[in-house]
Amino acid sequence: MQANRQRGNHSVSKLTESEQTEVCSEAHGLQANRREIRFSKHASERLTDRNIELSDGQLKRLTDGTHKAGEKGINDSLVIMDELAFIVNVKNNTVITAMDSSEADESVFTNIDGAVIV
Repeated sequence: MQANRQRGNHSVSKLTESEQTEVCSEAHGLQANRREIRFSKHASERLTDRNIELSDGQLKRLTDGTHKAGEKGINDSLVIMDELAFIVNVKNNTVITAMDSSEADESVFTNIDGAVIV
């Protein structure tokens, strides 16, 4: 990159094409990493009905697990964490449903193409 620019103050028009691609890729990566996990209406209701409360640390682990699933090309993932199981639509970064271990003990999970244990 040109030496006369200050870090963090990039003017895209002054960058070469390869530098523009690099800046855009970095920005896209930061946006993707900042995307927080969302909960569908159904998942929110299940969390409430099942008295499941997630700590900030658990939310971070769930988000990280979802990102890992995406990196592996998984579209719909089972994410297992502590005594909890989540079905996550990875593309939309959305939890579809959630359950605790007592409900997941003898359950069959369908319509998933991968699983992540965090």
